[in-house]
Amino acid sequence: MKPLTLGILGLSEGNGHPYSWAAIFNGYNPQEMNECPFPAIPKYFSTRTFPDDAISDAQVAYIWTQNKSLSRHIAKAAKIDCVVDHYKDMIGKVDGILLARDDAETHFEMSAPFIEAGIPIYIDKPIATSIKDAERIYSLQQYNGQIFTCTALSYAKEFNLDEKKRRHLGQIKYIDACVVNSWEKYGIHIIEPVLNLLSPQDQPFHFNVCQSDDKTIVSVEWESGILTTFAALGKTTAPISIRIFGEDAHQELIFQDTYSAFKTALQTFVYSIAGHYHNPSPKERVLRTVTVIERGMRES
Repeated sequence: MKPLTLGILGLSEGNGHPYSWAAIFNGYNPQEMNECPFPAIPKYFSTRTFPDDAISDAQVAYIWTQNKSLSRHIAKAAKIDCVVDHYKDMIGKVDGILLARDDAETHFEMSAPFIEAGIPIYIDKPIATSIKDAERIYSLQQYNGQIFTCTALSYAKEFNLDEKKRRHLGQIKYIDACVVNSWEKYGIHIIEPVLNLLSPQDQPFHFNVCQSDDKTIVSVEWESGILTTFAALGKTTAPISIRIFGEDAHQELIFQDTYSAFKTALQTFVYSIAGHYHNPSPKERVLRTVTVIERGMRES
């Protein structure tokens, strides 16, 4: 089967995904990648072997960012063939789009032309910070499963609990999770993985929000009786972690492998385009995550 052709859009402040996501498909030029403004990216790429560790089912062939010289540098670093003058120029040339910006306020405008053209699209986290804005994007969807969106940490192997580990914990009573940086952009890194541990039918019914300086702590009580606490700790230095307390035991999960999480999320999107997965990012799950994000912002 011929590899799928993808286009990538970026860049937003503090987010190097156009560099990293494209290179996970295409491989990279070490000299150029070392000059990217995100030193963590060449650091974790240096532990990988290409092409063995790349995704072989697709290639990122087109790129657009707000800055053409930046686009050219990303193209050199991540072996992207074509820099386009406008992101709409990709329509008719690609099998899928990677919207690699995490500034949610731009997502509707930048995704709309592709969604309306029927092109599958991966929208970086969070798709929106309010239910109203998320619904506005979904209103354009041409078919079920066209929109894929997530934090890659929801695919992190560190946050995956198999049945043996779940049985060891017993019935889950409380989950405490923390992440650094802002609630608006980074809270989803812990919200979505925690929601994966709950029943899809479990709904929130009580929220408590505490904010101090750049820190936001959101406690949620669920209909099942489980209590969860999500903490976005601003400029604090701390690992992204989830602590799970069950009737019989407790466990701390710490995120470590960025590359593998990104690769698994991107591979899932590619498989969905190829028809191997049906709607791996259902709207109902996405909206449940956005609900928690919005409630944490509402007290701002």
